[in-house]
Amino acid sequence: MPSQKILSAKQAQTEELKQKIQNAMSGVLVSYKGITVADDTKLRAELREAGVHYAVVKNTMLRFALEGTGFEGLDSVLEGTTALALAGEEDPMAAARILQKFADKPNSTFALKAGFLEGQVLNTEEVTAIAKLPGREGMLSMFAGALTSTLSGLAVAMQAYVDKQDEPAA
Repeated sequence: MPSQKILSAKQAQTEELKQKIQNAMSGVLVSYKGITVADDTKLRAELREAGVHYAVVKNTMLRFALEGTGFEGLDSVLEGTTALALAGEEDPMAAARILQKFADKPNSTFALKAGFLEGQVLNTEEVTAIAKLPGREGMLSMFAGALTSTLSGLAVAMQAYVDKQDEPAA
C-alpha cells in the first residue's frame, strides 16, 4: 500500500495533467514504442518549437486525468506505451501535423492512437485527416490567393466594360 505522501503527490500530478488537458485546444495520443533516443530528441525539439507540450504519461494516471473532461472516450486506446501532445490556440493542428509526419517515416513503429480537438474525441483516421490540413500560415496564404484572384478578375471585367463603352458605334 503506497504511503499517503506518495498518493497525494500522484493526485497532484493527475490534477495538473487534467488542467493542461482542459486548457489545450487539441491533443494527440501516440504509441512511442520503438522510437530511438535520437529520433525522440528531434521530435521533442520540433514539438517544443511549435509550442506543443509533449510528455510520456502512465495510462492509469491519464485515465484519472481524463475523468470529468469530456474526453473519457479516449480510455479505449490507453494500452501499451502512451505519450500525450497538447497544442494551444496558436496552432491547434501543430501536434497532429508533427506527430503524423513522424509516424509516416518508413519502418516506424511510432503510431497515432487518438486525439481531441475543441472538445470532440477523434479516432486515428480523424487525427490523420486533421494532420494533413495546412497550418495557419498555409490557410492564410490560400485565402489571400483566392481573394487576390477574385479582385483581379473583377478588375479585368471592369476594364473590359470601360473599353467597350469607349469604342465608337459602327
